[in-house]
Amino acid sequence: MNINERSLTTMSTLNAQGSRGTSNQSDEQTEPSTTLSIFALDYKKHEDLKQMLDSNKDNLKLEAMRRIIGMIAKGKDAADLFPAVVKNVVSKNMEIKKLVYVYLMRYAEEQQDLALLSIATFQRALKDPNQLIRASALRVLSSIRVPTIVTIMMLAIRDAVSDMSPYVRKTAANAIAKLYALDPELKDELVLIIAKLLADKTILVNGSAVQAFEHVCPERIDLIHQNYRRLCNLLVDIDEWGQVTILNMLTRYARSQFVDPNKIFEDEKKSFYEDETEQNINEDEDSLDKRTYVMDSDHRLLLRCTKPLLQSRNSAVVMAVAQLYYYVAPQSEIQIVAKSLLRLLRHHREIQTIILKSIVFIADKHKQIFEPYLKSFYVHSNDSSLVKRYKLEILTTLANASNISTILREFQTYVLSSDKDFAAHTIHAIGRCASTISDVTEACLNGLVALMSKKDETIVAESVVVIKKLLQINPSQYNEIIKHIVRMVDKVTVPIARASILWLIGEYSDRISKLAPDVLRKMAKSFIDEETIVKHQILNLAAKLYVVNAKQTHLLVQYVFNLAKYDTNYDTRDKARLLRALLIQTDKCPTLSKHAKKILLASKPAPILESIIRDHDQYTLGTLSFVIGQKAVGYKDLPDFPLEPPDPSVRNVEIVTPLPSQNVSSRKSSTTTRITSREKKKSVNDENFYSDEEEEEEEEEEEETSTEGPDTDNEEEEDEEDEKEKTTQNDNDTNEYEQLDAQSTNNIEPEEEEKDESSGSSEEEESEQEEEEDDDEESESDESADDEKLTPNQSSIVAKPSSTLTVSDYTIPATEKSLLEMDLEAFLGAPSTSTNVQVAPVKNNIFDDLHGLESLTSTSSNLVYTKQYDCLNRITGQGLQIQYRFPRTPFQQSPNMIHVELIFTNTTTNKDIHSIKFYKSKSNINIQGFNQIDLLPSGVSIVTSIGIDFNDKTQPASFDILYDDNLIPTSLTILCHVGELIEQKFLNDQQFNQNLGK
Repeated sequence: MNINERSLTTMSTLNAQGSRGTSNQSDEQTEPSTTLSIFALDYKKHEDLKQMLDSNKDNLKLEAMRRIIGMIAKGKDAADLFPAVVKNVVSKNMEIKKLVYVYLMRYAEEQQDLALLSIATFQRALKDPNQLIRASALRVLSSIRVPTIVTIMMLAIRDAVSDMSPYVRKTAANAIAKLYALDPELKDELVLIIAKLLADKTILVNGSAVQAFEHVCPERIDLIHQNYRRLCNLLVDIDEWGQVTILNMLTRYARSQFVDPNKIFEDEKKSFYEDETEQNINEDEDSLDKRTYVMDSDHRLLLRCTKPLLQSRNSAVVMAVAQLYYYVAPQSEIQIVAKSLLRLLRHHREIQTIILKSIVFIADKHKQIFEPYLKSFYVHSNDSSLVKRYKLEILTTLANASNISTILREFQTYVLSSDKDFAAHTIHAIGRCASTISDVTEACLNGLVALMSKKDETIVAESVVVIKKLLQINPSQYNEIIKHIVRMVDKVTVPIARASILWLIGEYSDRISKLAPDVLRKMAKSFIDEETIVKHQILNLAAKLYVVNAKQTHLLVQYVFNLAKYDTNYDTRDKARLLRALLIQTDKCPTLSKHAKKILLASKPAPILESIIRDHDQYTLGTLSFVIGQKAVGYKDLPDFPLEPPDPSVRNVEIVTPLPSQNVSSRKSSTTTRITSREKKKSVNDENFYSDEEEEEEEEEEEETSTEGPDTDNEEEEDEEDEKEKTTQNDNDTNEYEQLDAQSTNNIEPEEEEKDESSGSSEEEESEQEEEEDDDEESESDESADDEKLTPNQSSIVAKPSSTLTVSDYTIPATEKSLLEMDLEAFLGAPSTSTNVQVAPVKNNIFDDLHGLESLTSTSSNLVYTKQYDCLNRITGQGLQIQYRFPRTPFQQSPNMIHVELIFTNTTTNKDIHSIKFYKSKSNINIQGFNQIDLLPSGVSIVTSIGIDFNDKTQPASFDILYDDNLIPTSLTILCHVGELIEQKFLNDQQFNQNLGK
């Protein structure tokens, strides 16, 4: 039965069920028999999907999974399909398996019991060759929030952080927070894993690693020190949401590790010849040395690396950078965030609201950075109410004497808006401008008085409230305005406005002595029907009039107090009882009654018109708590800047310098150094020959000849001067013939010719040359010679054979290299730069030809390769450095294995490393481990041997080691080169010709 037939059968079944439902009167939902009851809720829901998932055809399973994922994307519940879906987790089809894992990540937490039945399958999937399957299995495993599998999750995460795929390592970092929430006691182990992830060099992992750090151990700021500069430099390349996490972490880090860049230190200049007391008397303002804090280089690095992120398309990234600059950058550099924040105002309303609230926060302290962009905050008709309020607040904040006329013209338009609440907020903004800018106070008051004639009660009420507050600034100048407001008491019905008018009448009753008692009479008639806030102001008016004009208002005041005595509101009753005791029943509190007038008519300071956004500086900019105005779960305040700068050396990363490679560059360097040493000897002898008056000229010539090396600096010149002194001391023992011999050739003589020279002076010259070579090689090992090119004379010079070669404190015998070996190595493709095998130079005379033929028959059976590869650097190994090399010698325990030497070096200064042992092989390659190293003292190197059977493949060999009783093994990888898989054979001419004939 194909899919179409199955769907038709299902539809007919549903039709039959719908027709039966119409005959049953007890059913709650009935449908006509002619309608397909596709959406009927019965026990056969999703039956077709279950049948497709149980089929043996992958195309049906894949189609079913696609439909299920589509249902989940639309918000439909597919939890009842969990048993049918989880069975397909063992499918060999990658597409099906991926979709199954997507489903399981959604419902694993809800269906924990069924998910636990497939725990073994998830563990096997952790070893799957496909990185997506490994990551999905780990994600599903961490989604099962059951404490019983904590150990399994811990092992899975521990293995995943060492995975070759950065995507799997990223998934492991995301799973750390889930595991920590499930079992906080694992924090110590998780911190070690996080430290390893923070040191990961892949940008895909860094964001998730920092996120895990923020969840598990945000107080461990020491884990960031060594990774700080790398995170700053890689910040631009990290994914956007990872950038947000890292920026928030770096903001907190900078606040705790750097000094406030805006802090000014004042140091007193103390005169050397004056007493301290005399200085305090005669000191003036010029004696204060004000200097701005010199910014730390790492502080500057942070600001420089985050500045390009202001151009990010992600608004959260831009907001995070603005937060960092606001809290960390100097005030002179904050203005660069203005344009980026204004660019975000073109986004959706939600983003506009957050950005505008942040701009209000920033502009409150740094008005100058947004003043040039005043027009960007003009209100549009299609703006939301919150956006309008925030723009109005920004315009009010940015108002000053130069732009107030423009802003007030804009406010006049806003007052006429159909949105009455927005118009009321505009009136409040006009009042704030009038209170802060004295030049426009009178104009604003006249405009507000004109608004009181409007028919809209909301506008009139807000105008009255604002005028009441402005009149307190200088009430003597505005008597006419006060009288005008008093006459409007009958027209105003808004409670807050009526209460404001009554307060004005009571406060300035001496200026309107004729109108005030009549107003009290009218208010007494409507006392019962007024709001509570109006009743309180009527009581205040009665008390103030009783103090000023008791004869005229005595009976009226008692009437009002009696009305309030039986009011339903207890605040009103208590207020009336207090005022009655203070004014009328003076025998109860005679002391207070004497000062009743001072109490009621005391001078009051002018009120400050507050912002509509109150307490916006209580929380950190850019946080959820800042947006919602209350403390959210997990909120933490930014730390204060330290008074003294912490030690900046904690961020210094020890750079692992590679060992001096034995290649053409090293030979070139040593060659030019030897040439320089000979020229120095020549100059020294010439100095003895010339007179003292010409010494300066010879020194200049010597400096010119000494600069023929690859890259010389001051340290190299000092070394050459030391060598010059050594050669000068031994000059008396050197004859003229040896000096001429040293100058007459650019090539080093063969070993046999040097042996024929039996004079003691030549031996001293050889020892001096060898010492100079060693010193020069050490001084130039840190310099790069990649940009240099060999001269024709230098290219023919090769290292002089010596008895031994010392590499990394390990002495190995040196052997000669024949012409046939050089041809064999060129045929195999092994680069000559990777070895330092000693080669005897070829001469044109007959003796040298015979010597070359003799070397073919007397060649040693083993080639010594000194090229070493890094296996574990000392930073990752916490002081333990491991290198490996291929000695090209048979492995004693198994001749089929390739012999590899491991060089263990303890690079620490005062720490011994204990118990270094082979743990297990991680690849499918047979590896014969090394014997356990019980103790590796500080500064000591130990060489061990292992055997590896690569099976004629170039697949890397991976294995784990343990040391210092660490529970987490350290992974090592040894790469195999093609040349190492070929067995070497040494043939003379006769054997070569015989094999060639075959």
